[in-house]
Amino acid sequence: MADGYATLPVERWFEDYTIGATYLCGSFTVSQDEIIDFATRYDPQVMHTDPVLAAQGPFGGIIASGWHSIGLAMRLLVENFLPHDNLPSPGIDELRWVRPVRPGDTLTLRATVADARRSRSKPDRGMIHTFLELVNQDNEVVMTMRPMNFVRVRTPGDG
Repeated sequence: MADGYATLPVERWFEDYTIGATYLCGSFTVSQDEIIDFATRYDPQVMHTDPVLAAQGPFGGIIASGWHSIGLAMRLLVENFLPHDNLPSPGIDELRWVRPVRPGDTLTLRATVADARRSRSKPDRGMIHTFLELVNQDNEVVMTMRPMNFVRVRTPGDG
């Protein structure tokens, strides 16, 4: 597993994504205040917003919204994996929240290139399918996602 590419995101093209390669895309630590702030605004369930009621619930305390985890992982993906001149994504094939994210957890994003194919209809791009794993400080997977992204090719027509 590599901790980064030989090329920076601003210099990265479709041809730089090797099927089977896994890259570490950075880490972040989640605080209780951040969890509550995000959830108060976007996912106001008591397991995310109220420490007293959350302590009585099935998780025994505050946990992060899965949408918060996706947002934090997306930032790492943009900063460390996708080209800065990226094209719009057509979506994701799968998303799983495997374990709760708790205050104080340090999460690391791993990205594995699952597939990469040149477009037949648009010679300026290719499609990469990535398997993302967000893992906590104990190397436990807390979230997985299978996004797909269009990425510009270095030399259109050489596929």
